Amino acid sequence: MKALLLREIKSFFGSPIGYLVIAIFLIINGLFLWVFEGDYNILNSGFADMTPFFSLAPWILIFLIPAVTMRSFSDERKQGTLELLLTKPLSIWQIANGKFLGAVLLIVIAIIPTFIYVEVISNLGMPEGNIDMGSTIGSYFGLLFLIGAYTAIGIFTSTLSDNQIVAFILAVFLCFFFYFGFEGFASIIPSFSSFISVLGMQNHFKSMSRGVIDTRDIIYFVSLVVAFLSFTVYQLKSFKL
Repeated sequence: MKALLLREIKSFFGSPIGYLVIAIFLIINGLFLWVFEGDYNILNSGFADMTPFFSLAPWILIFLIPAVTMRSFSDERKQGTLELLLTKPLSIWQIANGKFLGAVLLIVIAIIPTFIYVEVISNLGMPEGNIDMGSTIGSYFGLLFLIGAYTAIGIFTSTLSDNQIVAFILAVFLCFFFYFGFEGFASIIPSFSSFISVLGMQNHFKSMSRGVIDTRDIIYFVSLVVAFLSFTVYQLKSFKL
């Protein structure tokens, strides 16, 4: 699996894809957080915290992560190399995990430069250093789990078609549904809102953003990742047969 993981990382950074993903993520965040007027502008928010970033990042990642994962297996199918990959001395779980970890690592690398925002906002606080680090750390922790869930969904949809655009659209739809869809249904059906909203990623991400790491939130995201990776393995097994 290590060899496959390294292969994925090399493929990302051996082409413009890896650099584009990191650049696009940082540029879009930078423009909305520091340049454009609006609800996400930190300088106009009046508070020295990272809330605007953690409100914006999930929406950017809904499009960015599917753009990274859409080629994972769909490109292998189109190039005719999937059958060759499945004959390697690796279990199907190892193949799925290698693709998954490679994509997650790329997105995490894109997230790391945003730590600078924490230092800048801390310096802007009155008094200096007046920033809720507990909430910030919890939010980053939640963002890591959110990245994992989005990536698992994207990896799965890439097995459904040899067309990368189709895989991308399906991944965006499913990520959007699991992040916002349940909140939308909860607002439509108020009597079951507490039950329905718990099924969505947004509810658990917001819970972590408060700085309280609840095992229920961790179990939710881990279960979601395992479920979609299981769907991926099932699809790959059908190709092998």
